Amino acid sequence: MRPLKVYNVIPKLPKELASLWDLAFNFWFSWKHEISELFSRIDHHVWHKSGQNPVKFLNMLPRETLDELAGDEFFRDRLNQVKSSLDNYKTSTKTSFEFENSGGMPVVAYFSAEYGISLSLPIYSGGLGVLAGDHLKSASDLNLPLVAIGMCYQKGYFRQYLTNDGWQQERYPVNDFEQMPLTLIKDKDGKPMTVNVDLLDRKVSIRVWKANIGRIDLYLLDTNITENDPQDREITAQLYGGDWEMRVKQEIVLGIGGLRAMHAMGLNPRVIHMNEGHSAFAGLERIKIFMQDHNMSFEAATELVASSSVFTTHTPVPAGNDRFAPDLMHKYFEPYARELGLAFKVFMALGREDPRDDQEHFCMTVLALRLSRFNNGVSLLHGRVSRNMWKKVWPQYPVDDVPIGAITNGIHIPTWIAPDMSYLFDRYLGSDWREDPDCQWVWKQSQAIPDSELWRTHERLRERLVDYVRHRLKQQTVARGGRRSELQLAEEVLDPGALTIGFARRFATYKRANLLLTDVKRLLEIVNHEKYPVQFIFAGKAHPRDVEGKKIIQHIVQHAREEDLMHRLVFLEDYDMEIASYMLQGCDVWLNNPKRPLEACGTSGMKAVANGVLNFSTLDGWWDEAYTTDNRYGWAIGLGESYTDQEYQDLVESHYLYNVLEKEIVPTFYDRRHGSLPTEWVRKMKNGLRDLAPQFSSHRMVEDYVETAYLPAYKNFMALEKNGFEKAKALAEWRMDLMTKWGSVQIRNVHAAAEDELYAGDEITVRAEVNVNGLSTGDIQVEIYAGDVDMEGNFLSRKTVLMQQNKELQHGWIQYEGKLETFQTGRFGYTVRILPHHSLLLDPHCLGLIHWA
Repeated sequence: MRPLKVYNVIPKLPKELASLWDLAFNFWFSWKHEISELFSRIDHHVWHKSGQNPVKFLNMLPRETLDELAGDEFFRDRLNQVKSSLDNYKTSTKTSFEFENSGGMPVVAYFSAEYGISLSLPIYSGGLGVLAGDHLKSASDLNLPLVAIGMCYQKGYFRQYLTNDGWQQERYPVNDFEQMPLTLIKDKDGKPMTVNVDLLDRKVSIRVWKANIGRIDLYLLDTNITENDPQDREITAQLYGGDWEMRVKQEIVLGIGGLRAMHAMGLNPRVIHMNEGHSAFAGLERIKIFMQDHNMSFEAATELVASSSVFTTHTPVPAGNDRFAPDLMHKYFEPYARELGLAFKVFMALGREDPRDDQEHFCMTVLALRLSRFNNGVSLLHGRVSRNMWKKVWPQYPVDDVPIGAITNGIHIPTWIAPDMSYLFDRYLGSDWREDPDCQWVWKQSQAIPDSELWRTHERLRERLVDYVRHRLKQQTVARGGRRSELQLAEEVLDPGALTIGFARRFATYKRANLLLTDVKRLLEIVNHEKYPVQFIFAGKAHPRDVEGKKIIQHIVQHAREEDLMHRLVFLEDYDMEIASYMLQGCDVWLNNPKRPLEACGTSGMKAVANGVLNFSTLDGWWDEAYTTDNRYGWAIGLGESYTDQEYQDLVESHYLYNVLEKEIVPTFYDRRHGSLPTEWVRKMKNGLRDLAPQFSSHRMVEDYVETAYLPAYKNFMALEKNGFEKAKALAEWRMDLMTKWGSVQIRNVHAAAEDELYAGDEITVRAEVNVNGLSTGDIQVEIYAGDVDMEGNFLSRKTVLMQQNKELQHGWIQYEGKLETFQTGRFGYTVRILPHHSLLLDPHCLGLIHWA
């Protein structure tokens, strides 16, 4: 028996409390502590039982409580103050960036497969999603004209629990969107708005939910509606669930469906930002729309789309870059290719590193790289790794010239800072640390915080963490039917005053969570030292299909249950944003030991720094940029070496880990000669707050995106759009002409008026003769390419100098000349190259065309 109609029953709040709904339906509460504290103080138990979900929380409150609050004058005053702060925040027009002629509409559309906004919106799995959430929060604080697109997963990512022998199991609780801070988008008739995508012979309907992230609108796509086939309702069931066919369907919904949803809502952003390759089909849909709506050729539409698209790659691990088999792509995209006017082989070439290899799978990262003129990794090291990883897409270029830059990630400090620490900052830094968290001057004020206040605040956070761990361990024990003795043990684990080291992240094998257990005998000596004990807290999930990752979890859990370790080593189940917050705020040291260079960034270490926690990491990701050899902010594991023998590398770096722990970290922590304070330790905490907190803020990160990508992409779109996309069409025609004639461009007689031996500071005049053979000299740029070289003549570094036309010669040859200075001693070399040039071509490397002397 099924009901004829289903109703959503919600509490009728007294009119004095109506503004609670406004606070509940804006995720500003996830970084505005005053709002979450307001809810918590109403009923602390119910607040936590609701999963810190304010909508569910209000629905759970009894009528008597609501009536009592309505009559509480103090509570009403506090509610009005907080509501007023939200209103002022939303209506503020203060911004650092001006997008001319945007008409007040969103300029940038940000696409991501996952978002880590809050515990109450479980549609994230790890760092990628949390980074996306922090991106939106900083975009909101900076009042950036941005809109975001994602997926509304019915079951989200899995919840983790462990069997008695420590093996990870997964469960998938269902999200009730009606009980979450989401609103369903409706059409002009008041019915749920839907858009369609074609999957084989079926049309799949998508409805849209909206989440308010401060000033930013996040639209989430949902296929779980009755008019869809059962198999299609499952498309938005799980994040990273199912097989490769399910993955391609999800990415069709995200990219193509997401763009169609925006257009259906009257949104027409000029720039799209693809956060990882999952949404790259959005670029194809944009091309298709411009072709259909503006009578543009595929080439012209592609130039327009690529010139106004941004792509961020997040992982140097092959498994993180989706690749689809040719037959699967043919199954879902053969008709779509025809609509684009492309032969299927040409369509497949868009996603292949080698366009001529018909057996190569279609890679979403390659598609995104080809459909964007603004590509970046997420740390300086990751940028270098990405250029090397994707050099086949631009085979004629040296790795350094591959057009993939780097914008190092950052974290949204107000979200991740402990309330206790935030009050301390309010007193000594003022409110500017919230409003301008990337300002170096603001964080310099952290030096004024008395050492004793900073340390006592941190000690309270460690004590809070230990209490939380004990509480979670008791819950884990009860859930698996543990004995009374195990419950007693859960009450006794960890020492609130001992050096506490945290490790929490995805349990991918390259992150080497078990490196600490390489020499268990030595580990026991460290953790059970009579005077200077050390304790470790682990948390994290392995992907459901990652058997090796699950084995690592089991290995750690089994050791944690051994008598000699059970008080000093714990594993917390079901890692999420709540566990992360407690650990990042309460640990003394944040441990990270991935195999270099496979950690793209590692933002958890940045969150730790903002809370005064010191880092201990391999020189990978962001720590490769932040670490200094004087251990100013923490310590390094190894010297950044790379080994071909994985076992040998693990052995060497585990010894580094133990040695640094024993000889540097433990003595520094327990050195209490000055009034019971670890003075040197506190100095390092302050160093991190002063130097690293502003540098690795997501405000700085978003500002970098605006200045290096969003604004140039927007300006380029506006220039190409004028007069019926006249310049976009002209740019496409220029490119097609260039491609047909490029092979006939010639270069000869390259020489320099210089001796074989030079002095540092000498100037070299380099000349070369060029024949453009049918092209204009304005279509090219001629450059000196120079730098120091190794013994085999390979460039170790490079500098380029633009050459100018010197004089015309016979038969169409033109002499170019440039001057090059030598600044350093050593082996030095140069050559000359020719690149395409056009005033609207943002990066001459993007076309993949080059001539070398």
